[in-house]
Amino acid sequence: MAVSNLRRSRVRAPELAGRGWLNTGGESYSIKDFRGRIVLLDFWTFCCINCLHVLDELRPLEEEFSDVLVTIGVHSPKFVHEADPAALAAAVERYEVTHPVLDDPELITWQAHAVRAWPTLVVIDPEGYVVHVAAGEGHVEALRAVIVELIAEHESKGTLHRGEGPYVAPEPAETTLRFPSKAIATAAGTLLVADTRHHRVVELDADGETVLRRIGRGTRGDRDGDSATAEFSEPSGLALLPEDVAAEVGYHLVVADTVNHTLRGVNLTTGRVQTVAGTGEQWRSGVDAGPATEVPLTSPTDVAWWGRADAVIVAMAGNHTLGLFDPRRGTVSRFAGTTVEGLSDGPAEEAFLAQPAGLAATEDRLWFVDSETSALRWVGLEAGRFTVRTAVGTGLFDFGHRDGPAAQALFQHPLGVTALADGSLAVADTYNGALRRYDPAADSVSTLVDGLAEPSGAALLDDELVVVSSAAHRVDRPIPPGIAATLVAGQAHQVRRPPSELAPGPVELAVVFTPPPGQKLDERYGPSTRVEITSSPPELLVSGAGTDTALTRQLVIADDVEGGVLHVVAQAAACDDDPAVEHPACRLARQDWGIPIRVVPSGATRLPLMMGGLDHES
Repeated sequence: MAVSNLRRSRVRAPELAGRGWLNTGGESYSIKDFRGRIVLLDFWTFCCINCLHVLDELRPLEEEFSDVLVTIGVHSPKFVHEADPAALAAAVERYEVTHPVLDDPELITWQAHAVRAWPTLVVIDPEGYVVHVAAGEGHVEALRAVIVELIAEHESKGTLHRGEGPYVAPEPAETTLRFPSKAIATAAGTLLVADTRHHRVVELDADGETVLRRIGRGTRGDRDGDSATAEFSEPSGLALLPEDVAAEVGYHLVVADTVNHTLRGVNLTTGRVQTVAGTGEQWRSGVDAGPATEVPLTSPTDVAWWGRADAVIVAMAGNHTLGLFDPRRGTVSRFAGTTVEGLSDGPAEEAFLAQPAGLAATEDRLWFVDSETSALRWVGLEAGRFTVRTAVGTGLFDFGHRDGPAAQALFQHPLGVTALADGSLAVADTYNGALRRYDPAADSVSTLVDGLAEPSGAALLDDELVVVSSAAHRVDRPIPPGIAATLVAGQAHQVRRPPSELAPGPVELAVVFTPPPGQKLDERYGPSTRVEITSSPPELLVSGAGTDTALTRQLVIADDVEGGVLHVVAQAAACDDDPAVEHPACRLARQDWGIPIRVVPSGATRLPLMMGGLDHES
């Protein structure tokens, strides 16, 4: 379990290669420039909610070890838009990344480290050797233990150098709004806007520019109170409650306070802000239903009141589900999804979702966009049962900008959807910089306008569509009255990440997890690990699908399927290994893999997935 045991492999860290660097004041670096320091590589992409979770998890670790630890974000894009250097620079500011970032659009450094998933963390010791790899979330304490041991070893050897790191903060920009995300219209004809990077909600006059009031102090935090003292952390979705419900519960507006993992209620008369759901901790496993303020949430991104459910539906991006918040009863529960990331229709409790990010309610349907599958989907009642269906979208790795029949149409990471008066839907097609229109009657997609700056939502204000142009830091009215939709015969794209080639027949899947120094697997109450495996299409796996506690499993890959996606969800609980402590601290690590697979006769018969440690068999 010790780092010294892991380091027997003595693998030299590959060179840091990419297009350029951010947050370094224009300087470029080589791996040898960090000799004498502990280096933590964070392989991320800014579309990935799990990667954003890790950014927040790492902040206290970076502060604690600021004189010995150099964190480097290696940005390895999934979507075409993420390979745009300007888009990456905006994301680094949007998410307050306070360490150097290597721009790796060709996945050179990604492939050199044999990375298979976002996010992946790699620890390099002061002599330049890879000593620890971890994929997924929940690894902060494990990383702390590894770093502490490395400090002790390399101080005694004289190979540890302390000092300031290479991070150079960019010049701050001042705008009225900063990376706003969602907007809704009020009965008074004003706009409420989630001013996300300023950590507050702003009310604008009908002109979309004049600020009428600000709700929130404007600093990142988690504090209830009046509009001048309350704090949010990257608020996003907004939903107004029906008047009778608002009168009963004492607040009018529900805010998805994304990074605080809570829902906040705002009384628009008094300006009072209160936490109405969530504990402030991020849900990773276990119970996700009960009294609203006693159940953890995970990155709520949008909210919408849906009369058919008589409740607020919550886009729970952090675990690929839709939640249900009942403000009158003060309860939360899961509404749709299993927590497996993917695209699979059916009964709501069995469907696979993929980072739902935008909601729109009509009388009969709850529409939502799944950003990671670039899909437009909906929930409706079928034979008395809530059921998920897909209007546009095919899977985790296909996207583009293409109009026409819905079966052929493509989006690129949409974040918002708005129901229009004629029954159609306006989709904020974020990474295409476009506002698209889906017509359910014709089952077709067209483009209303493009050339927008990362549109993330829209609202109807006096029958006019007002669009949140997030990367332009404003709301726009880009569509003149009476404009006709156009058709775009754009290209289809796939994720550039290379597929894993597996042989047909038996394949050993091994989730590698070694508890860090000072910890052990928590087996006090039974197995501490869990692995759930599914595939798209299901025919890809002849056997091996399902849930078990073993980290190693025998799969049988079909010989008559060219490929697909292997969905693996793994978690492991590790506790402090101190016999003198009656109740040791325990932590849960979790990772979701969506692995593109190509079936070829010469493919591998073993598929290692690194969740923590090093794989000695690869």
